[in-house]
Amino acid sequence: MTGSNSMSSGYCSLDEENDDFTFFTAKTSFFRRPQAKQGAKNATKEEEEKPKSLSEQDVRVKIEEYNSNVSENGMKLSPDGTYTGFIKVHLKLRRPVTVPAEVRSPGGGAAAGPEAQDKRISFYLPTDAVKQLHISSSTTVSEVIQGLLKKFMVLDNPRKFALYRQTHRDSQDLFQKLPVSEHPLYLRLLTGPDPEHLTFVLKENETGEVEWHAFSVPELQNFLTILEKEEHERMKQVKKRYVAYRERLLQALREAQGKPG
Repeated sequence: MTGSNSMSSGYCSLDEENDDFTFFTAKTSFFRRPQAKQGAKNATKEEEEKPKSLSEQDVRVKIEEYNSNVSENGMKLSPDGTYTGFIKVHLKLRRPVTVPAEVRSPGGGAAAGPEAQDKRISFYLPTDAVKQLHISSSTTVSEVIQGLLKKFMVLDNPRKFALYRQTHRDSQDLFQKLPVSEHPLYLRLLTGPDPEHLTFVLKENETGEVEWHAFSVPELQNFLTILEKEEHERMKQVKKRYVAYRERLLQALREAQGKPG
């Protein structure tokens, strides 16, 4: 699978803190507010409807209609009935991803031995990153996810991620998790090129529970390090707040004692 940032192409087969906290691993913060009902601007909707099937003639007509509405990067129909085209995937990941660390050899070049392969680092991908992929009608959601991770050199288990379809309806952003066997280009053909009707978004695979077995030992150790840092920072903030509160109380006490009886 190949892809590109922004418009280049290839080919391929948050929250403010409050006083209520719950523990959640690998977030931007380990502490987050409990999940509430989705707001009007960010609702998640699990739709039961399935895309309708198209005949070869329907596909041909749909492709012609699609290409008439785009100035570039149209779809191409092959003699065997399959077709290729482009999709854009928006990355909205809130947790750090694991990538191989670049290890420099003494001569200045990148090391290629086991040491280089075992070194890993975690960092946050830009929240506004967009990857354009050239895929075929047979490419599945699972293949799209694996291709995206490969392009960004992400070592995390693909099961940690999910591809969502985002639609804008009645002033709401609705997200539907796509099955791994779904074909994104087919959905793009059905809905047309308008991003208001369909946008593909890569997010964490929210299952409701943390799948600890999907994390490697270095990742778990890294999470503990992040947790210790956040715990230390939180203790400093709480101590600072109460020191300031104590000073205000002492100042009020001194003022009260200084007043004539």
